[in-house]
Amino acid sequence: MRFFFPDSQDQVDPGFDFVTEERDPYRVRQRDDLYAHEVLDPPPFHGLLVSKAIVDGYSDGSAGKYSTPQRHRLYREGARRFFRLDHARGPLKIMGDCGAFSYVNDAEPPYTVDEVIDFYAGCGFDYGIAVDHVIFQYEPQTDRDDECAAEWVRRQDITLTLANDFWKRCKDRRVTFEPLGVAQGWSPQSYADSVATLQRIGFRRIAMGGMVPLKTREILTCLRSVDGVRDSGTQLHLLGISRCDDIPMFADHGVTSFDSTSPFRQAFKDDRNNYYTLDSTYLALRVPQVEGNLKLRKRISSGEIDQRRALTLERSALRLLREYDAGRASLEDTLQALQDYSEVWDGKTDRGEAYRRTLQDRPWRDCRCEICRTLGIQIIVFRGTERNKRRGFHNLYVFRQRLRAQLGEDQT
Repeated sequence: MRFFFPDSQDQVDPGFDFVTEERDPYRVRQRDDLYAHEVLDPPPFHGLLVSKAIVDGYSDGSAGKYSTPQRHRLYREGARRFFRLDHARGPLKIMGDCGAFSYVNDAEPPYTVDEVIDFYAGCGFDYGIAVDHVIFQYEPQTDRDDECAAEWVRRQDITLTLANDFWKRCKDRRVTFEPLGVAQGWSPQSYADSVATLQRIGFRRIAMGGMVPLKTREILTCLRSVDGVRDSGTQLHLLGISRCDDIPMFADHGVTSFDSTSPFRQAFKDDRNNYYTLDSTYLALRVPQVEGNLKLRKRISSGEIDQRRALTLERSALRLLREYDAGRASLEDTLQALQDYSEVWDGKTDRGEAYRRTLQDRPWRDCRCEICRTLGIQIIVFRGTERNKRRGFHNLYVFRQRLRAQLGEDQT
């Protein structure tokens, strides 16, 4: 089973000072900052998933997340050198896709087959996923002839037609990457029909798309239906699925790889589960920057909050957290400092008990990852991109450990 992490230029600054919160003035972001596979050894995933939408944006002129110089350097150097994959232990693979989630509301995909092949070949990817169009609805009892299925059928037909063209063009151009077709559907039968068609085209790796909103039992129902048509040599990839506890069941139905940003994004997007351990999760300790919190700045500008008091409470919370980790401050004093500042920037939410559990358990002290050993309590402070992304990297590390445990793999 292989886990691919979708790239979105998520890196951390190795020179960032967590006390002064200053950076090296000569830092160059992509050149000097580090990816998760450079920070953690072994890497917390088996490969990267790189999306054309993230790199190039859209044909209508919308920008991706790469600057023009970064995009040019990716094409010039190739993905392996750009992402510095040779620094990691063992070979990391690179899978390319179109970023169909980004254009789900468009009538047609914004890229041609040859544009996508140019992207995969130009960057030197190991795998390339055909152009597809997402179907998010799940109606297991609706067949293809039903009037309400017209748009779903249209999207499925577009995906299969593009897959056929993609396969032929890959063969004509003798690409070095392995092509994947995409199965889109709205029911177990429609997914099985897609897989059967893709196999007839010639694909032996097939990505299952549009399953992110589905419950685990619904995904398994679809996979069981696909079992009825899937050849023994056909391998499946789950797009956007990271349900670690269910991976062994997915593997029983031909799934050999998946991708997801969920472990990383939960570090700073989730309301409760920000920090992973092997058997639990913890709420991160929120100490937002007075100058960086838009909601707080508006309240200060309106005169509702005194800026000087907010800054004093912010600094006090940060100081006591450092002292608590060093054994020089009590739990109660530290918790009170967090609550005092929380009343200023977010008086509506009471996180007292969750904060107490985080501070009492000190989960960062039991973690063996390089980030937790180096940062201590800073890893669990919800504040700015440097702390939040490092916590996301930690979550990827723990997720990989959980995955190994689920699959019975060696943890060394």
